[in-house]
Amino acid sequence: MIHSPYVRKPVSVQRTMGLVLVALLPGIAAYVWKIGAGVLLNLAIATVVAVLAEALMLRLRRRPVRVAVTDLSAVVTAWLVTLCFPPIVPWWLTVAAVLIAIVAVKHLYGGLGQNPFNPAMVAYCTMIVAFPALMSQWPPAGQLPFDAQLALILGGARELDGITGATALDALRTGLRAGVGPVDAVREGTAFGLLGGRGWEWIALGYILGGLFLLAARIITWHMPAAFIATLGGVSALFWLLDPAQFASPLFHLASGGAMLAAFFIVTDPVSGATTPRGKLLFAAGIALIAWLIRNFGAYPEGIAFAVLLMNMCVPLLDMKTQPPVFGHRNGTPGGDGR
Repeated sequence: MIHSPYVRKPVSVQRTMGLVLVALLPGIAAYVWKIGAGVLLNLAIATVVAVLAEALMLRLRRRPVRVAVTDLSAVVTAWLVTLCFPPIVPWWLTVAAVLIAIVAVKHLYGGLGQNPFNPAMVAYCTMIVAFPALMSQWPPAGQLPFDAQLALILGGARELDGITGATALDALRTGLRAGVGPVDAVREGTAFGLLGGRGWEWIALGYILGGLFLLAARIITWHMPAAFIATLGGVSALFWLLDPAQFASPLFHLASGGAMLAAFFIVTDPVSGATTPRGKLLFAAGIALIAWLIRNFGAYPEGIAFAVLLMNMCVPLLDMKTQPPVFGHRNGTPGGDGR
């Protein structure tokens, strides 16, 4: 038998980040299969820029460069930034976004473990506000060959009608506001697949597989993914049952956009998220609720990034109000009744 004390082996940052990168691979594979291989070029560009920016900032801050550059945290940020962007964004937009994430959001706040906001989400929000047209150009699933994607990434001419199509979230929001008809009528477009966006069901499945791997490896806990999925699914199910003509089903919301990427890889950021068990549940549930509101009533078809940043601001309060009691203390007083 094994007796106490129970001591867990120390887990390095490099191992943790390496497992996160491995967990992203099924989603990336599905992304390449359904959308195209252009995302691989942007992943490579983002990775190189992130590592170089990390090294430069560490050198300027007079910190050890080699250890921090090889801990893979910058690479994880680069991959998350890229996977949130359309795969055909020009290379310079990817470079700018990664520099914002690494330089402005991560290192200007003190480096690894100090940033109060999710770097990838700040980069996404900055780019979609500054360059909304470029950030809205998604190629139709399986309809844009790699050479065409490569040319667009490297600065080729953008004949929008021929290379892009609306995402399922955007098509649904625009169609309902334009009075096309109920949800079922809008869903007749080519942007929609069986459950969510065309091809995105498989990408979401890839992220789910990666998330389950992280749960099995104890890199993340169940609290945030479960709270996010339950809240997004529950709220969308409630309104769908009340008015199915104007609100999409919960399966559509969960299988479209970045819902599963957020549930397992973005909401679970250990630095900018809540740290207590109850705080994690409230944090993830708040993100899901705000994201649903933006999807249905906001100006943007996808609201997860904005929701994450809004809830990042609530983390200090959540952690303060949800701290579990210390053993031997009651109501903040050792052995007292709080009166």
